Amino acid sequence: MSDINWNKIIKSLEKWRNDLNAAVLSAQDPSVTTVAEHYKNDTKVDKAWAVLVSTIISLRTKDEVTLAASERLLQKANDPSQLCAMKQSVIEKLIYPCGFYRNKAASLKKIASILIKQYEGKIPADMDALLALPGVGRKTANLVLSEAFDLDAICVDIHVHRISNRCGWVKTGDPEGTEMILREILPRKYWKRINYLLVLYGQKLCRPVSPFCSCCIIRKNCARNEVEKSR
Repeated sequence: MSDINWNKIIKSLEKWRNDLNAAVLSAQDPSVTTVAEHYKNDTKVDKAWAVLVSTIISLRTKDEVTLAASERLLQKANDPSQLCAMKQSVIEKLIYPCGFYRNKAASLKKIASILIKQYEGKIPADMDALLALPGVGRKTANLVLSEAFDLDAICVDIHVHRISNRCGWVKTGDPEGTEMILREILPRKYWKRINYLLVLYGQKLCRPVSPFCSCCIIRKNCARNEVEKSR
């Protein structure tokens, strides 16, 4: 799709998101609030640590399960040193029933140890350093950079990947490919916002199967690729 009107797309998505917040959905629906927002006023927990931990927990896990599991763990381990002192079995119990909780607990314990030994317990604001941590991929690294450190980064999860291809903004086979194309075509001022906006939009309206095209506020900028059935 040529001549993408990014200003109009982002403005429409921002209004849609703000209307949700104004309707106080955040009090009923944890998916409306990002982890960074949830912990922005919590002085006991470092925001970068909270974003890193919760994003690892979130992989293949529902939002409501992720937030609850993250809160349980961060209440007991609000920094890498506290988590490193925990037994892996304890971490597993705190984050259960998130998907692959045993593997995630092992990764979190290894990450905490590395952060203490190499970074004095701090989360590095560097892509290569983040990617070197066990269990951290580009999605997690980009989310930490954008949400925790306010750096220009494009976090592409399954929602951003699906919507970008469905709309015809990109034509790629995986999230990393989508990220690379978006870095070329998406104005840099929107890099940090695209995940924040499209994830919730993908959960509520632009669903994988039978999306709510009749209610879509960006339908004029969507090619509806591979949409066989909609509502």
